[in-house]
Amino acid sequence: VQLVESGGGLVQPGGSLRLSCAVSASIARAYLMGWYRRGPGNQRELVAVSRSDGTTTYAESVKGRFTIARDNADNTAYLQMNNLKPEDTAVYYCRFIPEGSPADYWGQGTQVTVSS
Repeated sequence: VQLVESGGGLVQPGGSLRLSCAVSASIARAYLMGWYRRGPGNQRELVAVSRSDGTTTYAESVKGRFTIARDNADNTAYLQMNNLKPEDTAVYYCRFIPEGSPADYWGQGTQVTVSS
């Protein structure tokens, strides 16, 4: 299974980006689809996850600004990021855990830089 992120780049504070994560397997029954990030000098942290029970979890720092979504028909997950701040600068990673499987897949990451 491969995960390919895209949509990162350089954006000014207050701007928006939409990240995409294309998965080479069906995500319709994924136990978890999520986005994580690693900022400069930081550990990787949860940004937003969507679970098979319909629940979602967001980091406190992104609540109200970021939205996780997925298109099961296209096997693609998205992260809509609005009102971006310099502290959102990080490499963003997509994660996929199939339901009923011990497998845990990660993408290679996409760089997001928020700077004026």
